[in-house]
Amino acid sequence: MKFFIDTANLSHIKEAHDLGILDGVTTNPSLMAKEGIKGEENILKHYADICALVDGDVSAEVLSTDFESMVAEGKILAAIHKNIVVKVPMIKDGIKAIKWFTDHGIRTNCTLVFSAGQAILAAKAGAAYVSPFIGRIDDSSWDGIALIEQISHIFSIQGFDTEILAASIRNPLHIVRSAEAGAHICTCPLDSIMGLLKHPLTDIGLAKFLEDAKKM
Repeated sequence: MKFFIDTANLSHIKEAHDLGILDGVTTNPSLMAKEGIKGEENILKHYADICALVDGDVSAEVLSTDFESMVAEGKILAAIHKNIVVKVPMIKDGIKAIKWFTDHGIRTNCTLVFSAGQAILAAKAGAAYVSPFIGRIDDSSWDGIALIEQISHIFSIQGFDTEILAASIRNPLHIVRSAEAGAHICTCPLDSIMGLLKHPLTDIGLAKFLEDAKKM
C-alpha cells in the first residue's frame, strides 16, 4: 500500500518524506486555508513547492463545480508539474470533467466518494483514483472500512484500473484496516503516520536492551 500525506504543510511533507515511506500528497482548499495560502497565484506556487519536495503524485483540487470551469482549472493545475493529479468532486459535472481529463491525458482523483455506486461511476469515467472518506462515513454511524472492502471487491471483479485512495483517516488503526480491506493508497495526516511507530512493548523492550547494554 502506498502512503500519501494529507496536508499543505511543507514541514510535515518533508518530515514524512525523510522517513523514506512517502509516495505522494493530497491537499484540499481547507488544508490550504489552514496554512494561510490564499489567492490563485499563491496556491499555484504552493503546489509547485510541494511537487519539488515529493517524487510522487500530488492531488490538486479544483474549486469550481461546473464542467467548463473545472476543465479550465484542471488544465492550469496539470500544467504546474507532471506529477499533478487533478482532484475533482463526485458530482454530475465532476464525472463529465473526469471523462474529459481522461480523454486528454490528464489524471484525476475523484474526491468526496461515499458509496460504491459513486466509485463505479468515477472508475468508468477513467479516474486514476477514487477517494472514499472513511472517517466521515464512520461519523455518520456507517462503516467506512466496509465501503473500502466493497469497492475493492467490485473493482477486482470488473477489472477497473482505478486505485482506491482511503481518505479522511482519523487514526493509525484506520490505516491498518484500510490496508486489510484492499485500499491501494492511504492518505492521512502526519500524526497518523507517526502513530504507526508507537507500541508500548517496543518502548519497554528498547529500555530493557539499553539497560542490559550498560552492563556489558
